[in-house]
Amino acid sequence: MEKTEKQKMLAGELYWAEDTELVTERKRASRLLRMYTATTEEQEEQRWQILQELFGQVGKKVTIVPPFHCDYGSNIYAGDRLYMNYGCVILDCNTVHLGENVMCAPYVQIYTAYHPTQPEIRLADRELAAPVKIGNNVWIGGSAIICPGVTIGDNTTIGAGSVVVKDIPENVVAAGNPCRIIRHLS
Repeated sequence: MEKTEKQKMLAGELYWAEDTELVTERKRASRLLRMYTATTEEQEEQRWQILQELFGQVGKKVTIVPPFHCDYGSNIYAGDRLYMNYGCVILDCNTVHLGENVMCAPYVQIYTAYHPTQPEIRLADRELAAPVKIGNNVWIGGSAIICPGVTIGDNTTIGAGSVVVKDIPENVVAAGNPCRIIRHLS
């Protein structure tokens, strides 16, 4: 049996993003994000309900300050006490696992999506995606970019403006472009 485009996408294989199923799921996410953005800070219960419908999993005490953007939402698995400040983006064409006590400053961008480097494949509207995993007790500074396929370990801080292109271990402070370990935590 041939894989669906969604199955290919989640398997990290070349897929066609304009597949009807994927377009329908992105429209669903757009509708829920519009509803979320239209809520006020007094509507915590309504925000919670929208996130439960949008995400694959959402922990307790999750705060996401609008505007927030994602592709599907259903591929995002968030632990307890997630905090995302203004303008965060998650391109969740593959899974994004956010541990407990993850804090994201404004404009953090988490990308699972990427495109082939060969122009003829790219021009055929084929895309790729690789999962991202962020551990527990992680703080990500403002405007940091987390690239496809990256894992960030527990108890780690990523400095503002960093571009994380490879895995960062647990218990470190890392920053820069490309992001690198600045110091180990005791």
